[in-house]
Amino acid sequence: MSSANEFLAALPDGGLVLASDGSITAANAHAKDMLQLRLTGLSAFNVIRLPAFSEAVEKCAREGSAQTVELEIHSRPPRLLEAHVALLGQDGSMLVVLRDLTREQQIERMRSDFVANASHEMRTPLTAILGTIETLQGPARDDPKARDRFFSTMLTQARRMKRLVDDLLTLSRIELNEHVRPGGRVDLADVARQARSNLLGLAKEVAVDLTVAGADGAIVAGDADELLQVAQNLIENALKYGNGGGKVEVKCETRGGKVVFSVRDWGKGIAEIHLPRLTERFYRVSTQESRARGGTGLGLAIVKHIVSRHRGSLAIESREGQGSTFSVSIPVYTSGI
Repeated sequence: MSSANEFLAALPDGGLVLASDGSITAANAHAKDMLQLRLTGLSAFNVIRLPAFSEAVEKCAREGSAQTVELEIHSRPPRLLEAHVALLGQDGSMLVVLRDLTREQQIERMRSDFVANASHEMRTPLTAILGTIETLQGPARDDPKARDRFFSTMLTQARRMKRLVDDLLTLSRIELNEHVRPGGRVDLADVARQARSNLLGLAKEVAVDLTVAGADGAIVAGDADELLQVAQNLIENALKYGNGGGKVEVKCETRGGKVVFSVRDWGKGIAEIHLPRLTERFYRVSTQESRARGGTGLGLAIVKHIVSRHRGSLAIESREGQGSTFSVSIPVYTSGI
């Protein structure tokens, strides 16, 4: 089977060789990454449990003609694959080539989402800016104090729009690559310390004691810049919205094959009804408070998608009057991942 493995290794797409009974006799690295399994020896029908795939394989075996079908794989993150199934020889073996269409699908979704989200969220600051300009052209034309106040309003709204566009572009970029797992070595304890250093100024401004605890060696497979963004988003939220408790505690520890990064505050907490929706785009517990503090409503959505790209999970615990804890779990780095 070495020749089959060599052939599959040369393919730019995922590749499987199936025996006549549907068992996988060879698979390349692309296919293993797409399906997130060690495939050799497994039944293809158990790996890809979709009627469209089974029908394509059965039709190819029955009629001898190649079949092409799109498959929505419900992995984390989800993938859209195009499977091309063709006979290899007289013994009933088959070649399955899996082309990943996830990126193309994400590009189309990104375009439509960006337009919809940007047009909706920018309406308020644009309306404020236009109203201010009209006032400056009319009643406040010769009022220096009013001009200063209105210019300040326009600057605030323009900065808000810039933050919104920046966060939308960041979210779109992360979603575009969410199906590609990063492979660098990152020490989450280093990331936690860097995030603390970057946010010490804000911590002093809101009079919060920001501490970091965690031993070195909390190594995960990841993208250092993206994980720093996760840490900073969670810590910044804790400082801004949980500052009533006077302290924010960041921990980084290894538990059962995963590195757990957690941010805890002792603020006013979040009502249970809001917890399932916190990572939705533009969902805010308090729209007025979020906007007053410069929030775009996208921070936790960005965190969710970065964590998903790293094959991790995000857990949120909170009780009103007792504070909140946001915990990110990411698998420990394994060589050859």
